[in-house]
Amino acid sequence: MLDITPLAGALGAEIRGIDLSQALNDDTVRKLRKLLNEYQVIFFREQAISPQQQTDLAQCFGPLQQHPAYDTVAGHPAVTILESSAEKPSKIEQWHSDMTFREHPPLGTVLKAVECPARGGDTLWASMTAAYDALSAPMQSFLGGLIAVHDFSHGFRESLAEPGGRERLADAVATNPPVRHPVIRTHPETGKKVIFVNALFTTHIEGLRRSESDALLQFLFQHIQTPEFSVRFNWRPGSIAIWDNRSTQHKPVNDYFPAYRRMERITIDGDKPY
Repeated sequence: MLDITPLAGALGAEIRGIDLSQALNDDTVRKLRKLLNEYQVIFFREQAISPQQQTDLAQCFGPLQQHPAYDTVAGHPAVTILESSAEKPSKIEQWHSDMTFREHPPLGTVLKAVECPARGGDTLWASMTAAYDALSAPMQSFLGGLIAVHDFSHGFRESLAEPGGRERLADAVATNPPVRHPVIRTHPETGKKVIFVNALFTTHIEGLRRSESDALLQFLFQHIQTPEFSVRFNWRPGSIAIWDNRSTQHKPVNDYFPAYRRMERITIDGDKPY
């Protein structure tokens, strides 16, 4: 039987009583999907799973995506390596949803902690459902008719600026042109409305003057950081997080340098936002 411990008011729960290294039956997958819809991000501790077992777990939720900019685990093309060290610190500092530069952004993400610093290196998640619900009715109505542009090159601008960065990422830039998504999307399973712009990949809102677009996006980027919308998770080796990329944003806390951290991530294919 699954043991479920909610971790915060808006989202997040820790799940015990399951071994994710084992094949999951249909009933267990349905329960996990229901928990993901309810809590938006679910956490597991002390899970010794291989890259293949992580792949099998992610495939329970749908087909997998591959990221165009990260190295992958040998023999496992869907498992991307997220490493951060004193020599090559993480450049991801902003709140974001994964890969919204795609026409079909991920449904969700399965992230496994392989090596963690002794302290620090937490990750924050925020509920975009709670963030939307906290807006006034006039603001909800106004935002509901707007379209925003998301751009791979904008999100990876620091990497592109590195020596050799444009050459290394040329294929990724070419195959990921800017895309358009609604500012407010509808979650396809729960039917709830969520804010769907993020500071990493969203460049502007169509139909507004640049000053208006910048001001509105900055308001939303600040609004989603409201503490009451968030949960914070402290990683240990063998910890796993599965989150709904459609209804959350997340942010790594890069407070552990010069310590080393390695995570392995799989993203699950999603649908076109509406």
